[in-house]
Amino acid sequence: MISKEKTMIALNKMYEMFPDAHCELNYETPFQLVIAVALSAQATDVSVNKATPALFEAFPTPEALAAASIDEIIDKIRTIGLYRMKAKNIKACAEQILERFDGQVPQTREELVSLPGVGRKTANVVLGEAFGIPAFAVDTHVERIAKRLRICKLDANVLEVEATLMKKVPKELWVKTHHTMIFFGRYHCTARAPKCEVCPLLDMCREGKTRMKKK
Repeated sequence: MISKEKTMIALNKMYEMFPDAHCELNYETPFQLVIAVALSAQATDVSVNKATPALFEAFPTPEALAAASIDEIIDKIRTIGLYRMKAKNIKACAEQILERFDGQVPQTREELVSLPGVGRKTANVVLGEAFGIPAFAVDTHVERIAKRLRICKLDANVLEVEATLMKKVPKELWVKTHHTMIFFGRYHCTARAPKCEVCPLLDMCREGKTRMKKK
């Protein structure tokens, strides 16, 4: 694994490449962010953003979504993968936010992950994005970049990737780094066709060097 110092050198180059990295899911309230992130599991942000305007117009609050039928919700999100399961989860999530948290999205990871359809990644996104509470959400892009650059071990699980990043990156940069690594992975160091030939981090990337030798 590379050191803290080399990790920050790599991240600073990513910050320069994507100075405006941000959450690309569209939402207006913490509740809508919870729902959008839950819907984004195994789906793209683009596909979620196409569905949520109609969903949030019809059911903008926990009260409205909890009162909706499953069929009504499905009708709004059927373009998203796993829409039947997700419809049940987001309705149940809205119901529990009403019943257990007085209609307010909780602001601790433990309470967030107790909600239907909310995993650790979703909880970390909500903490950092909606409430400004330092958290490091690890999605497929973050995990891929961390392993390609040897920031973490190649066989690390998601929790180990998160823990390693939290140790190597200053706490005040966790949310920024999460967004930046996603942009870097989504638009530059992609899964199947990374832009190794124009990558400023090529000298730090063993996998990239191997790819370039094969070309």
